Amino acid sequence: MSKLITVFGSTGNQGGSVIKHLLADATLSKEFKIRGVTRDASKPAAQALAKQGVEVVSADMNSKSSVAKAIEGSHTVFLVTNYWETGRPEVEITQGQNVADAAKDAVVSHLIFSSLLNVTETTGGRLSHVPHFDGKNEIERYIRGTGVPCSFVLPGYFMSNYLQMLRKGDDGAFTLAYPVSDQAKFPLFDAAEDTGKFVKAVIKNREKVLGHHVLEATDYYTPERILAEFEE
Repeated sequence: MSKLITVFGSTGNQGGSVIKHLLADATLSKEFKIRGVTRDASKPAAQALAKQGVEVVSADMNSKSSVAKAIEGSHTVFLVTNYWETGRPEVEITQGQNVADAAKDAVVSHLIFSSLLNVTETTGGRLSHVPHFDGKNEIERYIRGTGVPCSFVLPGYFMSNYLQMLRKGDDGAFTLAYPVSDQAKFPLFDAAEDTGKFVKAVIKNREKVLGHHVLEATDYYTPERILAEFEE
């Protein structure tokens, strides 16, 4: 009998990537039945998943009972939260805590959370206004406190950021303005393609990565290398 993996954010970049790579993996596609969680199971992206054999369910992450129903019977859960949906860290944190509590009640065997570092603490308070990082770290700490077997994937710097950051001037030349040294290294990452690669590896190496961070980056790029490859 196949185990059940429940994937939050199933129609988004990260959750969608996880489902894509699970379906494409010869071993995991047989080992797991996939349940995709989304706010609206009727939208085209959700229906496309259903056509691929994914069980698509609607859930309100602000509701404990709704979340509990969504992960009922799950062996593994992939959780991603979205600060930018409301811009309110307390909402994101509560949503993450709701899933953590539900995972504990459901005796989930592996909760994988897309987390980030606490920037305020990491910089000794120098950078204290990065709520979309700090909130995820608070969720991570809460998950660890529940005792649920857990692992954490930390996304690198989204490559899609450069669609906005590389500015084309009137002369046709592109400019990338960064307040960093030319030796700074950015852990670049394509969320829509790469998330599933890392989460798949976490699932396959569960015992090795329980309780640990897995850093998601294709490679570490200096600004000079970013510009050179863009120019190429």
